[in-house]
Amino acid sequence: MDSVMPRPGPTLLPQMEGHGVISSMNGRAFESNGLVGASNGSCAIGVMAKTPRPGFSKTRLCPPLRPEQAAALSAAFLRDTTTNVARAALSVPVAGYAAYAPSGTEEALISHVAQGTVCVLADGSAPIPQGVEGFGRCLLHAIQQMFAAGHAAACVLSSDTPTLPTQFLVTAVSALLAGNHRRVVLGACDDGGYYLLGMRFPYARLFADIAWSTSSVAATTRTRAVELGLDLVELPPWYDIDDAAALERLVRESADYDAPWTRHAIQMLGLETFTRSQCTI
Repeated sequence: MDSVMPRPGPTLLPQMEGHGVISSMNGRAFESNGLVGASNGSCAIGVMAKTPRPGFSKTRLCPPLRPEQAAALSAAFLRDTTTNVARAALSVPVAGYAAYAPSGTEEALISHVAQGTVCVLADGSAPIPQGVEGFGRCLLHAIQQMFAAGHAAACVLSSDTPTLPTQFLVTAVSALLAGNHRRVVLGACDDGGYYLLGMRFPYARLFADIAWSTSSVAATTRTRAVELGLDLVELPPWYDIDDAAALERLVRESADYDAPWTRHAIQMLGLETFTRSQCTI
């Protein structure tokens, strides 16, 4: 937009050996050490969730997976991801949520999330500003719900990242609670989407006029942050499991990460030797 003044680019959190992350913010060094003052409040992390069901879960993996296999993997991803949020809460003030849809599925979802996870409806049914469509309505609804619960910051997190290093979540929360209402944290995926978006205020514009499920999602979100004059902090990139190539990577790397439910599902489903070249399993 011609009326927008140029602003500094995002603060990058480069991936270091062992996944340590360091950033420079406002001309000073910022290092996540898991220590955030209680006076800064708490940060909510809402995992975007649907109750795992054959034919409805991870359908982009069918084929090569059968619907029941995809649903089993979805359940494992959800348990590991919500457990990861609970693990982050041991270091920083985090409240874990499962932001679910559709309405009426909360009871079926509870058995698939970590103990202590609070279920909150995020189906986009709340009043949403014009321009926010599709999955963006659900994301914004989740953010609104978590802020309404009284948290100082809120993040939405993909449930398709069971191997995400816990330190990434700790860093996101630390960065948010150390900033003011203009602080935004983005964790981009290597396919152009994002696995995490966090903020100190529910900026609806961050979800507006975005072509969801395309490779432009993260880039457009960065553009929205610049338009709003926000202080954007970026986490290291990661990947979500939504196609055969990502599934192959997961199978190859899952033993290196703390994702026990996912590892067990891979073994039980006989996917240890999966490669993307396989047409059926």
